Amino acid sequence: MATKLKIKVGDTVRVIAGASKGQEGKIQKVLVEKNKAIVEGVNLIKKHEKPSASSPQGGIKEKEAAIHISNLSLIDGNGKTTRVGYRMEDGKKVRFAKTTNDTI
Repeated sequence: MATKLKIKVGDTVRVIAGASKGQEGKIQKVLVEKNKAIVEGVNLIKKHEKPSASSPQGGIKEKEAAIHISNLSLIDGNGKTTRVGYRMEDGKKVRFAKTTNDTI
């Protein structure tokens, strides 16, 4: 069973551990089953591509690899990292930044 992830597609995050530590980017895709996310411009790897109809040149391409959710921290409106919590507002469940108590 997959766990509940507090980071969603479109959130701006900062890498807090690993080789890409300190880099920031937007989340493009979340892999819920693996607890990983693909972040734009972070954790780049080089992929050797064979020439094909879609890319006739082939060659070495750079692409983003998945990074574990535990190595990411959400950036709030002030540009600082924060943890995410949930609370009920007007009968709806909303996310909020624990440092500033603002709704995300």
